Amino acid sequence: MPECDRASTRPIVIFTIGTQGDVRPCVALAQGLHRAGYSVRIATSDNFAELVRRAGLEFYPLTANFQAMLEADRSIAEQGLNVRAMVRIFRERYTIWAANWVQEGLAACEGAGLLIGVSNSILLAKALSEALGIPFVIARLQPLTLSRILPPIMLSSGKHKLPGLLSLGAHYLLFKLLWDVMCPAINGIVRPQLGLPLYPWFGPYFRDLHQAKIINGFSQHVLSRPPDWTDNSQVTGYWFFDQSQWSPSDALSQFLAAGPKPVYVGFGSMVSSNAAAFTQIVLDGIKKSGQRAVLATGWGAMDGDEGPQDRQIFVLRHAPHDRLFPHMSAAVHHGGAGTTAAAVRAGIPSVIVPFFGDQPFWANRLNRKGVAPPALERKSLTSAALASALSTTQQTAMIKAAAALGRAVRAEDSIGEALRHLRRWNLLPGGAREAVVEPFAKTMS
Repeated sequence: MPECDRASTRPIVIFTIGTQGDVRPCVALAQGLHRAGYSVRIATSDNFAELVRRAGLEFYPLTANFQAMLEADRSIAEQGLNVRAMVRIFRERYTIWAANWVQEGLAACEGAGLLIGVSNSILLAKALSEALGIPFVIARLQPLTLSRILPPIMLSSGKHKLPGLLSLGAHYLLFKLLWDVMCPAINGIVRPQLGLPLYPWFGPYFRDLHQAKIINGFSQHVLSRPPDWTDNSQVTGYWFFDQSQWSPSDALSQFLAAGPKPVYVGFGSMVSSNAAAFTQIVLDGIKKSGQRAVLATGWGAMDGDEGPQDRQIFVLRHAPHDRLFPHMSAAVHHGGAGTTAAAVRAGIPSVIVPFFGDQPFWANRLNRKGVAPPALERKSLTSAALASALSTTQQTAMIKAAAALGRAVRAEDSIGEALRHLRRWNLLPGGAREAVVEPFAKTMS
């Protein structure tokens, strides 16, 4: 029987929650698995249901709508780089959302042959895999594997290399911090409902998850794989979800044709508590730079009426980066993993204004690669600083470096590499030697 026929009987389920940058790469990975002959489901928040279904994939709901959360409380964006505040906010939010996770997760897992946990959904997928006896793998968009060489992402932006023991210690502190966020949801709700034993006070990151198989969806040309990572953690390249059916509107096409390539300015899924003031700073910076620009208002970091504002500015709500960025000369963005990947792939320089999370890390990586100036501080952003950064992106050395990096990333077979590792680990349903996991509850009886 052909592999695709055998594989299609046991679906692969990808659990992911977050913003566009968290979900779109998962859709790309799912499409790659589907093209290889596997039935794939994505369990995520309902605001991405249409995106998943249009991609030809099965959608299963998972309570965790980041968009609604950020739109309801825009002050979260102002605390984005305050670690203590983020721990408190997301611990509370995940505890509320987790009340529905077991019921929703069990529905998504019916008949499944592999569970893939991504980012904030990893511990839910892991618990379901234990309870149901289904193989499990982690997919990450940021590096989080224990390493003496690569410290945690919040400490990887410094100019000085962190000694190996300090790097390990910092990883352990980060793991404990992550567990402080997830503990009430996982130990308080998910694992008890599934009849699983609770994790100890220090959580699962030091042992259980450290031993799990991991595919990392970023490019080795942006961040090379640390040599002290175990074989369990492999870098595959970025997973790109292309929307080939999109084309610019007549008004946007006319704007693009009316002058030199503009810069893109957009902050995707980020929001701002004072979008009008932030937008004005951005507009003033563009005016000072003398460049043309396309502004994407996204989820609400900026505002403005769609369409051409004048000969220099065009405003839209959103557009797929894979189609728009090749028309741009540079991209001003927040440094999310997905937007960073899209700018790199397009071969254009970036100007990064981080909001929270891993964004300062990716800003630092692009700066080190010579394809972006140093990150700009959002709260103290001035029009002069933005104009200066935009001028830097037009320097010949940066343009050439960005083009070279783009060629290298475009040459990667990222989905194929992910499939190769999953097959090598015997994790894909219908493989020659399918991994077998005894239900955790059964082994405890």
